[in-house]
Formats: sequence, structure tokens, C-alpha cells
Amino acid sequence: MRRGPEPPDITEKGARDKEGKPQTSNRRLFMQFLAFGGARQARELGVAMETAGVPGVLYEDVNDPRGVGLLTFSEDPGFFLDQVRPLLNGPAFASLTQKPEYTMLGRTYSLGYEPDLEDVLLQRPRRTVLNPEWKWAVFYPLRRSGKFAQLPPEEQRTILAEHGAIGMSYGSADLAHDIRLDCRGLDKEDNDFVIGLIGKELFPLSHIVQSMRKTQQTSLYLEHLGPFFVGRAVWQSAI
Repeated sequence: MRRGPEPPDITEKGARDKEGKPQTSNRRLFMQFLAFGGARQARELGVAMETAGVPGVLYEDVNDPRGVGLLTFSEDPGFFLDQVRPLLNGPAFASLTQKPEYTMLGRTYSLGYEPDLEDVLLQRPRRTVLNPEWKWAVFYPLRRSGKFAQLPPEEQRTILAEHGAIGMSYGSADLAHDIRLDCRGLDKEDNDFVIGLIGKELFPLSHIVQSMRKTQQTSLYLEHLGPFFVGRAVWQSAI
């Protein structure tokens, strides 16, 4: 019998470990962001999340005096249907008006050189959004142009390295920390990535976006960016 095609390798890959073995993992963290209007008592929504045992962060929307943003996460995407959905249809959230333009769903992913793959995929994103010292956040989706996908791999790496160096400089100075999620096939607007910028103060989060505008990726190869949700955490679950 003729053999069929080889199944695709869908594992995440990191750098080789101390024994020289390649790191692989089939675990990922799914993160979902939702925004609502009509919330007069945001702290009560946080209490409802804690009572329901739903891990995440509740943000007050700086641009809407009755707006909130809700970030939840799990390795199991069924969590958003089995636990988050009942919470949102319950007494605390049912009267709110959802803002679908801010709905974002993505998954953590690897770049292939992470020294601790499991930490990057599962733990670091949790620590970043649940850090009680980092309450300010900016969330937005983006889509690269098709021209970027047609570039040679080496040129792509050079462009992404420029972008990444800026992000690392802000992170090492404790000015801004990022969440990067792949949302291809998950986003209703066909975006590629969801970005979360997290930090102690709002200005550095704005400044890093300004700095990124000068990179080749943003200035030449982005087709769409935003909308931007800007908020400050009013409730965070325990790390």
C-alpha cells in the first residue's frame, strides 16, 4: 500500500537542554481578552471572579468610565466555555454590554531558542499579568502583510531581531513586559498576533509602541494594528 504523507510536527521547540537534547512540548497557554461597558462597580466583578475560582485579571478601562477588560487563561480552551461562559452569563456580568471589537484569543508559542521552554509557554505569561506591581496594561491585535511571509528566512530573522531587541531593552529596565500570543485561525478579524504590554506605569507602554513604529516590521510589514485597550488592574488572581 502507498504510504500517506507524514503527519505534521505541531510541537513547540526550544533550545537544547544541558544534556544536548532538544526541548519539545505540546503544552500551550490559551489567553482570552474580553471588554465590556456598563460596569459601575468594577471591584464587585473581581469578587465574582474570585468566588467562581476563575483565574485572571480585571482591568478598569481608562478610556471608558464604565468600561472593564477581562483577561482569563488556561491550557484547556474548553475552560472558556465551561467556566468563563457561565460566569459571564451569571448575575455579576449579565447586565454588561460586550465590546466585540476588543475580543482577543491567542495561544503562547515558542521561537525555537528558549532555554526553558515550559516556563516560556506556561509560567512566564501568568507571572507577567498577575504581578501585583505591574497593573497597567495595553492589549491589541496585529496582522502582518503577506509581503513579510515572502521574505527569505534570514531576512525575516533580522527584522524580528530588531523588533525583539527593543522589547528586551524595556523589559530589562522594568519599564514594559510583553505577552505574545499567536491568534491565527482564532481571531475573527484574521489577525496574526495578540500583544499585551504590562508594566508599573502607563507612559513606558506608550513609549515602546512609539519606538516600535520605527522598526522595519512595523513601518513596512504591518497591515493592521489595533484597536488598543488601555487599562489598569483592579483585581488579579493569585500567581
